[in-house]
Amino acid sequence: MQEFELKYGCNPNQKPSRIFMQDGSELPIEILNGRPGYINFLDAFNAWQLVKELKEALGLPAAASFKHVSPTSAALGLPLSDRLKKACFVEDVEGLDESPLACAYARARGTDRLCSFGDWVALSDTCDETTALLIKREVSDGVIAPDYTPEALEILKSKRKGGYNIVKIDPDYVPAPVECKQVYGITFEQGRNNFEINRELLSNIVTKNKHLPESAIRDLIVSLITLKYTQSNSVCYAVDGQAIGVGAGQQSRIHCTRLAGTKADTWQLRQHDKVLSLPFLPTIARPVRDNVIDGYINKNEEDVCADGIWQNYFSVQPEPFTDEEQRAYLSTISGVALGSDAFFPFADNVERAKRSGVSYIAEPGGSIRDDLVIECCDRYDIAMAFTGMRLFHH
Repeated sequence: MQEFELKYGCNPNQKPSRIFMQDGSELPIEILNGRPGYINFLDAFNAWQLVKELKEALGLPAAASFKHVSPTSAALGLPLSDRLKKACFVEDVEGLDESPLACAYARARGTDRLCSFGDWVALSDTCDETTALLIKREVSDGVIAPDYTPEALEILKSKRKGGYNIVKIDPDYVPAPVECKQVYGITFEQGRNNFEINRELLSNIVTKNKHLPESAIRDLIVSLITLKYTQSNSVCYAVDGQAIGVGAGQQSRIHCTRLAGTKADTWQLRQHDKVLSLPFLPTIARPVRDNVIDGYINKNEEDVCADGIWQNYFSVQPEPFTDEEQRAYLSTISGVALGSDAFFPFADNVERAKRSGVSYIAEPGGSIRDDLVIECCDRYDIAMAFTGMRLFHH
């Protein structure tokens, strides 16, 4: 297949629309089911690069959940604790521990479930039956993977009344070294960002604390590779082999750090006993539970504990999750890694990161205030590496 005609572009009025190879060669994909759209393919190809690179860098199966050309999370195929399984709504899945790929997807989808609603899934390895069963029960637009077992393909084809988008990509495909795009009829050309992110990138530790355990190196690599495919400006918190808070597309660095930090805090608080024991009515579906849990933690649009409201969701009225309880719980968190796609211009980013349990930071360096940022890290005994490499993605 040399080209594929799309229903429309980013919006219904943008026609005609297609994907094709500029040199006339075959597309490196097969569409096994459905009819993916323009934004679907933008998510699919960015997400595929991310999981492929994670697998190559760290040697474990990887999965990503993508929405609007940025990851909500990316994760490695590490086992989940019982508490995390419950927070991710996968405690009932038989055989989860035996499928590293399913563990990776459970982590990626379970990190920021509000943002993952209607996502695109990327898998680094052949999709197996357990992973397919997990994907089937979530609201999702499609999946890209190098292959699918017959059982997994049958399960996925039954999703969305048979219309679920399933894309198979050639894992050996290598893009041309130069890429082009058009804006306002003007063509931009640049070399692809083939920079390899690995442990050597973290060797320039500029703080007094120079200790980076293997787990921190792994998590910083997860964070930086995730940032490589996140719309800039961006900051990513990671722990336990997964991105737990992604702040994408903010004009200010501190807003990236705050946004990602709030998401990371929500992920941590989802595992608190008060959240795990919320007495949901059995009729409440997972997407609604996600919204209610977010409201319970962050106290946004609706007071879900208030009279006249709690009855819509719970069998008994839950106790509020107070700010004091949340701060006390979050104060026990440490060992979180944080990556930034460009330098921190002010130390306020470190101050905000510390509130979310950050112990390790990787950023390019190069700010005129680097000394103040380093001094702030030293005050909190944070180990920080200057990578010397910016990771903007637009």
